[in-house]
Amino acid sequence: MKNERTLDPERWVVDHGNILFKYAMARVRNRELAEDLVQEGLLAALKSAGSYKGASTERTWLVGILKHKLLDHLRKAGRERASDTLDERLEDEFFDDRGRWKIRPAKWTVDPHEALKQDDFRAVFEKCLEEAPERLAQVFALREIDELESDEICKILEVTSTNLWVMLHRARLKLRQCLELNWLGDDSSRAQTPARGS
Repeated sequence: MKNERTLDPERWVVDHGNILFKYAMARVRNRELAEDLVQEGLLAALKSAGSYKGASTERTWLVGILKHKLLDHLRKAGRERASDTLDERLEDEFFDDRGRWKIRPAKWTVDPHEALKQDDFRAVFEKCLEEAPERLAQVFALREIDELESDEICKILEVTSTNLWVMLHRARLKLRQCLELNWLGDDSSRAQTPARGS
């Protein structure tokens, strides 16, 4: 049975607006565009409210609608954008001419699944994702957060599977570097708390 509160779009904005906006901003990095996409998602939800059966939470349903609006936007933008906008120097930061690590990555003693449950870690992670190059952040979010299949991401962004793999690899390297500096700290003890002043 449907909850009568479901059909109240003003309450959707109050209850879910911040989450929807953060979700959109993490993927498009443009305040106006994120706001437009959230509005489009809410309008689509209002139009399809009669078909909402309550099988998922209202927030999950709204995020799902927004996700489809974002994917439509990324498909359109992918056709207009060249895929060679990646920072080719990124690998030089981490690897020597032979492809070996310049600095060995730290061994993490933190369980990533447990860390994601911590608000302070999530804040650092979101900041790191925000600071990553836009295209790399989009690819990472689509694959690791939205859990889309590689083939679908390639179609959406109009990239080859090889290019996708390279972008994912670079995104993970960038995020790891940022998390090591801002979450684990850069000392040899690799503390499990965020670096002070981050």
